[in-house]
Amino acid sequence: MPQGPFIRPYRPSDRAALADVCVRTAHVGQDASSLYPDPDLMPTIFAYPYVELAPDFAFVLDDGAGRAVGYVLGVPDTETFVKRFRTEWLPGAGARFPAPEGEPRTPAEEMAVLLHTPERMVRDELRDFPAHLHIDLLSPYQGRGHGRALMRTLLGALRRAGVPAVHLCMVRANTPARAFYDRLGFELLDVPDPGPVWYLGRSTTTPL
Repeated sequence: MPQGPFIRPYRPSDRAALADVCVRTAHVGQDASSLYPDPDLMPTIFAYPYVELAPDFAFVLDDGAGRAVGYVLGVPDTETFVKRFRTEWLPGAGARFPAPEGEPRTPAEEMAVLLHTPERMVRDELRDFPAHLHIDLLSPYQGRGHGRALMRTLLGALRRAGVPAVHLCMVRANTPARAFYDRLGFELLDVPDPGPVWYLGRSTTTPL
């Protein structure tokens, strides 16, 4: 009997599908493949290091036939993650995607700057929200409750690990995502000079 979509822990065989979801949702929630010639660039920043360094907090939406069509990725402590990103992840990833010399001139070079500056994720204003997350779903699976279910799964894992609160960073132009996070109880955090992004946070213990 065919099985519908369900949530399960990430497994290494999901790596290619994880990358596909990341790229197809990376430009204000839409396909970013035309912006970044190397399809591994965005996953190298926003997906692969999470499943490598914090696999216990990586969950996917399985389409029912074994393929990951969405995910939520988190880390319980951002400062610890950033230190490990710098020492364990960046040496290899940075060699493939070197930082640009001078000001970035393309979207890919702008992303390479982010790759090489993981310390940007640590801000004093976020100390009460030590965990952070990324969540993405392919468009056919949006608006069907899967995003909420993924978020509930991650919040439960963080709560069981003793993490009191979580934050995320999102591009302001992605208004559908902001509406989604508002419905899930995320609140705007006061972070000075955030640029074109919002920082949102919520408790892991408040029911979802």
